[in-house]
Amino acid sequence: MQIQTSPLILTFGLSDPLGATGIQADLAAFAALGCHGLSVTTGLLIADTLRIEGCQEIDADFIVDQARVLLEDMTVAAIKVGPLTNIEQASAIAEIISDYPDVPVVLDPFLSRLPDSGLADDDMLMAIRQILVPQASVLLLSQVELARMAETWREGGTDMLAADVAELTDMGCEHVLVTGTGAAGSGAGATLSNSVYDEDGLVVTHSWQHLPGPFIGAGSTMSAALAACLALGMEKDAALEAAQQYTAGALAHAQRFGMGKLIPNKFFNLLPQTVALMSHITTETDSRHDN
Repeated sequence: MQIQTSPLILTFGLSDPLGATGIQADLAAFAALGCHGLSVTTGLLIADTLRIEGCQEIDADFIVDQARVLLEDMTVAAIKVGPLTNIEQASAIAEIISDYPDVPVVLDPFLSRLPDSGLADDDMLMAIRQILVPQASVLLLSQVELARMAETWREGGTDMLAADVAELTDMGCEHVLVTGTGAAGSGAGATLSNSVYDEDGLVVTHSWQHLPGPFIGAGSTMSAALAACLALGMEKDAALEAAQQYTAGALAHAQRFGMGKLIPNKFFNLLPQTVALMSHITTETDSRHDN
């Protein structure tokens, strides 16, 4: 018997039957990057590659029971908090992660596939900002999501990206990764940019090739990869860049399973090894048959 050596990551998120987002996608990304995932379900989706048709919420007490049993049995190297379905869940998860202040927390609370993306309820936005954001090592969100959250503390719709991020880092969030902060070029040479901020302001902007898509789960892939990189012991700056690089590769090798959007290929970086392994197995099988 071999003792577990792969870093363990606990993820809170939705159960997506498609496996494009939520805990199923997280577990795949964790495994692809050499980690083992533990999962706590916050809701059950009815979904395909075209749309989400429904979501069944999970009781907050049940979420607590799921998480406490795992955390009392095992030591985790990172925690990811994905989309939640109500304020009670946010409160319960905030209390749980507060007991593990030395474990890095990746917060990715919004899901664009949901009809309102989790952005329609001001109380939910305020709960995330007040009790989860201060505990986050890294918060991932788009410019649209950041602007919507900012509406809960300031008036007007003026674009104040740096000021809005500063509001979050001032509350204790160590890094904020804002996606879609810029675009340049057109056609095959087009790029999209993501920007990383800390308490001192803009740290770095990374630009990646724009791929036509459309995709399901690009953001979920990035936050899961980031949690894995942190669990593996990478420094935050390196982990943030590596997670984006991994996501770019997963999108470049995305697959179409149905009539809707493309799904990032979490195991793209294992493809050559897989082919070699299968070739080796086939050769050995043929050799045994010949004998």
